[in-house]
Amino acid sequence: MNADAYLVRLGLDPDAFVEPTLSALEQVQRTHVQTVPFETLAVTGDPFDESDDGDGVRLERPHLFEKIVERERGGFCFELNGLFNWLLCELGFDADRIAARVVGDDGAGRPPANHHANVVELDQRYVVDVGMGVPTMRRPLPLDGSIRTDDVGVSWRVVECDRPDETYTTQYRDDSDADWQNRYYFSDTPRELTYFEATCDYLQSAPESPFTGDPVVSRATGDGYVKLRPDSLVRRVGSEETEEPVEAGAWHRVLEREFGVRYRPA
Repeated sequence: MNADAYLVRLGLDPDAFVEPTLSALEQVQRTHVQTVPFETLAVTGDPFDESDDGDGVRLERPHLFEKIVERERGGFCFELNGLFNWLLCELGFDADRIAARVVGDDGAGRPPANHHANVVELDQRYVVDVGMGVPTMRRPLPLDGSIRTDDVGVSWRVVECDRPDETYTTQYRDDSDADWQNRYYFSDTPRELTYFEATCDYLQSAPESPFTGDPVVSRATGDGYVKLRPDSLVRRVGSEETEEPVEAGAWHRVLEREFGVRYRPA
């Protein structure tokens, strides 16, 4: 781990990080989700090149560093939070990897360990997550049920889970009058990165996986998010969402302009 290079990748001054405080944790999480995109091109390959099946996802930490920091790519949760945990520990935070179950459209959380997040111990325990698509968690979230509202007005909380196999539920809502939505279930049992290998292999290969169809590319912004599809760019600012068409010949230019990703098939 070269923590200085990682912080520079996030646009941060390495000399500004003197000790592991909550404010430092908030800053590095917020800048991470606004700089490093959630993207699945390693799984899907180039959407306009039938010969490109993607490089595949590998969870060895040196490989993740080379991909995300040196090549300035993104990744999905096992990659992003997998590497982020290494950075947090290098910066002096007491950070544990934890397994979670992202909730699908049917309300179920399956398969087990389909998401990697982190729990950091400071004045209390916080979920810290830089590995989600939309909606994106932008700041540390305490496990005590208190509500945290981010810079774009999305509120988050952690409540007790009603499932017998998990301890907590992470919830969010876009509006104060809206119902709380379950984002993922989790327990704060520490895990090794190798714990996620089987589910990672499944999610990058199974036809029913949400990641083996069209590529997913998204990034938080200071006032919303941007999300790239094979034929359009979705941009949300506050509560307003717009969608503009993207021609196949312009797709890679948009990918580089909006996400900083220079993708070329292996």
